[in-house]
Amino acid sequence: MIEFDNVTATYKSKLGIYNLSFKISKGEFVFLMGPTGAGKSTVLKSIYKDLEINSGSIFINEENITKLPLRKIPKYRRKIGMVFQDEKLLYDRNVFDNISLPLKICGEPNKVIIEKVNDILEKVNLSEKAKIMPLNLSGGERQRVAIARALVKNPVLILADEPTGNLDPVVADEVLDLLEMASSMGTSILMSTHNFPLIKPRKKRFIELNRGELVS
Repeated sequence: MIEFDNVTATYKSKLGIYNLSFKISKGEFVFLMGPTGAGKSTVLKSIYKDLEINSGSIFINEENITKLPLRKIPKYRRKIGMVFQDEKLLYDRNVFDNISLPLKICGEPNKVIIEKVNDILEKVNLSEKAKIMPLNLSGGERQRVAIARALVKNPVLILADEPTGNLDPVVADEVLDLLEMASSMGTSILMSTHNFPLIKPRKKRFIELNRGELVS
């Protein structure tokens, strides 16, 4: 589903990733481990086409996205759900409107949008919060909204960049439960984290980086 083949991607600071190769299967939930500066965000940005790689190849669903033309990137990104540490919600819109945004961008009919958003609200246990503004939610609830927004378009892949970084352990576990639910539905999950005690009980495969290189 995801394949990195000898990928190097660097910044002017020379930080980045070097000759990185790994594979992730469809529906697999994999943790991307490593300290700050290890290259975790570089991997995610390379997949999302926020960063052009220097060399090597990246395949998503057997499609080589390495040289994807600019005009095709928006359509490609529709297949991917993004979840960030700071949620990146729109604070002038309620929960329903935040979750529905990807569907509106894709031009889905209103009837379909309402049906899909209500369905995902139920799955993340936020049905009663649909009309609430994000600032009136707890941190854990906002992160659930962010996950719901990522899931609502049925992505083939979710990239989660330190999504539990600002959460207490109990709420962080709830977030992992939601991502595991997505994985069980066939969505591949790649989640970056430096919190090994949090993920250890999950017994998932992890890819460990240090200074841009594969450790294990």
